[in-house]
Amino acid sequence: MLHAVVMAGGSGTRFWPKSRRNRPKQLLRLHGDATMLQQTVARIAPMVAYEKTYIITGADQAEATKEQLPELPRANVVAEPCPRDTAACVGLAALIVAKADPDGTMIVMPADHVIRPVEKFLATVKAAVDVIDADPTTFITFGIKPTRPETGYGYIERGEELASTSGIALHKVVQFREKPDRDTAERFLAEGRFAWNSGIFVWRARAILDALKIHRPNLFAALERVGQALGTPQEAEVIAREYPLMEKVPIDKAVMEKASNVCVLEVVYDWSDVGDWRALAELVPPDSKGNTLQGLVHAVDTTGSIIVSDDGGLIATLGVDDLVIVQSGGVTLVARRDQLDKLKALVEGLDKAGHGLTL
Repeated sequence: MLHAVVMAGGSGTRFWPKSRRNRPKQLLRLHGDATMLQQTVARIAPMVAYEKTYIITGADQAEATKEQLPELPRANVVAEPCPRDTAACVGLAALIVAKADPDGTMIVMPADHVIRPVEKFLATVKAAVDVIDADPTTFITFGIKPTRPETGYGYIERGEELASTSGIALHKVVQFREKPDRDTAERFLAEGRFAWNSGIFVWRARAILDALKIHRPNLFAALERVGQALGTPQEAEVIAREYPLMEKVPIDKAVMEKASNVCVLEVVYDWSDVGDWRALAELVPPDSKGNTLQGLVHAVDTTGSIIVSDDGGLIATLGVDDLVIVQSGGVTLVARRDQLDKLKALVEGLDKAGHGLTL
């Protein structure tokens, strides 16, 4: 049976000041009537019942997550006591799924992606489940066809095509590649056998635990101690004790780069990881001058800018180009669009500058 695991951590830096430590981007309504987390759960709901959907989030965000998803059992929102990257997150989720369903298959998804149309996404998930049902030892990742020489994503090199279902090709994975420099990204794009790593995975819960035991034995040992405590009065105490001791490593490095039976499905839907404010221009159609505007904004002789008034106050601009201006929570950000890669460093420096309350 299929279970859904949504990874919903995050520090809230990429969409600051609208996002904060206790309100990262998956808890925000960036477009449409629902938050990104709500959209992610709704997207998989036609295939996975709410009772079989689990959210792994940070302790600071657990209550807000429960409030946003009242249809889920409260116990299905699992709080990590501290961030330990995705291997620990996946391992904890796999323990929970395997306890409920020893032969359970799980799809692991980040909470903050935009995927359209939903029907093509669900078709891709079904294709992945069919592969797992045929060979429960397979690990599947979803690969995105690159549209530009992107240096901010990891890449997957595809090997031979193993099968094709409803136009969705399944390939053997040759190797995972780290975020490349510009020249390497351009070569990847030209060669045509590389896909962006979307961070969406499908596998049997028991299989990923077995792989962690082989490739990350210390991490697995800590997970095993947690697993023994699940459902007992000692569960919270054991998680709080063991979790900070777990190795901080992504599941890609912990297992996917080492396992032999790894495949990639070449997805046919549109995808965005909504990395920072620039992605808003992909979600909200710009005006005739290339501006993306939300809230009370009056832009004169302004081009190529992203302007968001989240507090209800007026933002007026005159004669500016290629800026990002966001007013939210009593804070205003003004930045050049081409400088947004430095936003995380700016936010992390606010504490040192005495502005901790803005986080």
